[in-house]
Amino acid sequence: MAEESDTDPAPKARPPGRACASGGAVAAVALTVATGAMDAMSFLALGGVFTSVMTANLSLLGMSTASLDATLARDSAVAMGGYIVGALVSGRIVRGSRPALRGRCALTVELLALGGLWAVWASADGHPSGGRQLGLLAVAALAMGGQSGLVRAVGPPGFSTTYLTGALTGVLVDAVRSGTVRRLSIALLAGLVVGAARRAAGGPRRAGRARPADRAGRSRSAGVPDLPGSGCPGPSLAPRRAVRPKPARSGAG
Repeated sequence: MAEESDTDPAPKARPPGRACASGGAVAAVALTVATGAMDAMSFLALGGVFTSVMTANLSLLGMSTASLDATLARDSAVAMGGYIVGALVSGRIVRGSRPALRGRCALTVELLALGGLWAVWASADGHPSGGRQLGLLAVAALAMGGQSGLVRAVGPPGFSTTYLTGALTGVLVDAVRSGTVRRLSIALLAGLVVGAARRAAGGPRRAGRARPADRAGRSRSAGVPDLPGSGCPGPSLAPRRAVRPKPARSGAG
């Protein structure tokens, strides 16, 4: 029996095992629904960042650096840090022999993390703040990183339940080239949308960042001049004319 070596031109592809079986497909779709729910929760209530889309978080980190938005930079960094830790821990758990058993252990760790997250979320009545908000963001990102590491380790090459840009690209390219579409890819994309929609319907609305016009209105109502460079016109510096009281009209005699 030949063994693989470091001099092989390319690693042998893993056969599409459990992830492509009927039971594995159902589990993959369920994990993708959870991904959509976690991303909706983090975007709407945990700082306006994502727990599974690190491309978006890297972009947000760059924008926060340019705009000197320390809060957005902190939240993006917490999400990325949690994701990295989760992926590393999951990769360590599934490393070695008996991958099926190790995969179940990694999945159990993710489920425990999500269970703790939901318990804290419920105790905060769906409106966490301060350190609790950051903690929930870190745990959610850790769970998504663990899920990504698990699926990458035990699934077929290129398969994912968290970052689905590749799945969408594959659907489009296959449809054009061969006229066929993988039903599992469609199910995963739909599961992500369904999970996000259900979480958004049952959770708090996102408190958007104040727009320049909104900030201007609040500053004028409070009598505070706008800051330079805010994109809002400041109050006029022209002196105001004094309004003289009108003389009272005498009644007709």
